[in-house]
Amino acid sequence: MTTILHKADTRGHADHGWLNSFFSFSFAGYYNPQRVQFGVLRVLNDDRVEGGKGFGSHPHDNMEIISIPLEGSLAHEDNMGHKEIVSAGEVQVMSTGKGVFHSEYNNSPNQPVKFLQIWVFPNRLNVPPRYDQVRLDPSKGHNALQQLISPQPSGEGTWIYQDAWFHMGTFDAGRKIGYDSKKPGNGVYLFVIDGAFLYDGQRLETRDGLGVTDVRHLDLEAAEQGSRVLIMDVPMQNNIQ
Repeated sequence: MTTILHKADTRGHADHGWLNSFFSFSFAGYYNPQRVQFGVLRVLNDDRVEGGKGFGSHPHDNMEIISIPLEGSLAHEDNMGHKEIVSAGEVQVMSTGKGVFHSEYNNSPNQPVKFLQIWVFPNRLNVPPRYDQVRLDPSKGHNALQQLISPQPSGEGTWIYQDAWFHMGTFDAGRKIGYDSKKPGNGVYLFVIDGAFLYDGQRLETRDGLGVTDVRHLDLEAAEQGSRVLIMDVPMQNNIQ
């Protein structure tokens, strides 16, 4: 078993006024050769966008893009014909494949929106672009890990073109959590959204990240009331189909 700890205060950072972003991995003007990616997990951005602001239309291709609003709502529009509002308690996925243009703005004129923007390399290239959005059942994520992402269109939550599974849950203090990696060769990246967790003698604080490889089972313990964690179970090597 090997681990790599990314403390919250060691992340890359860019403050553009209207946009305040923290980067767990190299992105845009932030480059750290030790933090380019974790397996196929390429981007984990912790973004805050001020009211009425956002990203104008821009292109993506051959990337699985996952947005998880934590506070507020995003207004999304793309050249596939989607005009959607994505709010806290929902998950949005775009398989950009052959190429897509999209824009996303804070849906509120005066309140900030906070969201996680995550990019995963796909295992199939140049697929037709697709969009999906799902609302989570809050009861399934209380003192339990709720599945957000899987490789199967028929699974709980939504899906992407990759052998990856994302789970999220909010836990009472002292609650113990076990997680089994879903595929041999996958690594697990833990990201603490709120509160704190204990793992293998380490205390993981809010916005800390921890990557674990060569392990099939993880045991966590919530160290504070209302602690929330995102678990990303991803291939460490990409086998493109």
